[in-house]
Amino acid sequence: MSNNLQDRTLALAGVLQATELVRQAAWHGTWSGYAATASLDSLFHLEADTVDSVYGDRKRMRLGLETLISVLQGDQSSNDALRYAIALLQIERRFQGNKTLQSKVGQGLDDIARAAKEQSEETAEDFKAERVAVLYTETISQLQPRIVVNGRPQYLKIDRLVNWVRSLLLSGLRSAVLWDQLGGGRMELMFGRRKLLEQARHLLQS
Repeated sequence: MSNNLQDRTLALAGVLQATELVRQAAWHGTWSGYAATASLDSLFHLEADTVDSVYGDRKRMRLGLETLISVLQGDQSSNDALRYAIALLQIERRFQGNKTLQSKVGQGLDDIARAAKEQSEETAEDFKAERVAVLYTETISQLQPRIVVNGRPQYLKIDRLVNWVRSLLLSGLRSAVLWDQLGGGRMELMFGRRKLLEQARHLLQS
């Protein structure tokens, strides 16, 4: 897998797509299903040959690219998505240093993928989200910093919504790992913002 700027930008958009979906769910009780499917599916493409194939189709990353552009432009409306993304990038470093946890997550995702094949097309996605949420609770939620999701209490009490929030956070971590594997890092976020912004705009128009 290459480590060019386009791929790193797409991986970073993957992080922000997941966290923007978490924000939508927590505050509005609903979320973009098209984008959420791309994020959830990325968890089950761990051996993909290209970054595009991780997400299935670049067009499914529109929300992530839009959110990345918003963040890089300093738009305050993206503050929650940015806060969750920063936390995931911090957690990613701890996750990468814990081989036991990596193995448990990888095996858990394999088990979920196999079990989901026995579900109907109508129930498979929510089934995967529910199982991934359990996996997240048993593994990633133990790492620091703990991500506290802000939102409306009436929505954060809905089991299906909470399952999707947790599964989206794990998918955001998957994109954070990809960003790191492609050579992304803190220095690029600090000093390469203009190039990332240009590339995100290009990807959005392509």
